[in-house]
Amino acid sequence: MKLVQSLIFAVIVAAPAVSFAQSNEPLTRADVRAQLIQLERAGYNPAGDNAQYPNNIEAAQARVNAENSAAATSYGASTNGTSDSGSRATESGVVGLGSIYAHS
Repeated sequence: MKLVQSLIFAVIVAAPAVSFAQSNEPLTRADVRAQLIQLERAGYNPAGDNAQYPNNIEAAQARVNAENSAAATSYGASTNGTSDSGSRATESGVVGLGSIYAHS
């Protein structure tokens, strides 16, 4: 009886670790790069003000999540495809924040 209880306990303890390991797919370098580009288009600047780091990336991630959920639930043509070949970046480098993050 003690052996059965020990086996049940071992299975219960090991189950979350096994299920967690199987639920995550590994990301490739291209996947990570695409995510960073998507965050930068949403206004995140990795070289920007580090004092506001958590707030900046969380705000950009919220905008990306809103875009992704809107694209998944909307009808009609996609609005994500734009071509800005040869365009210049904004002065501050962060879209929508204006002079808050402008560095000379």
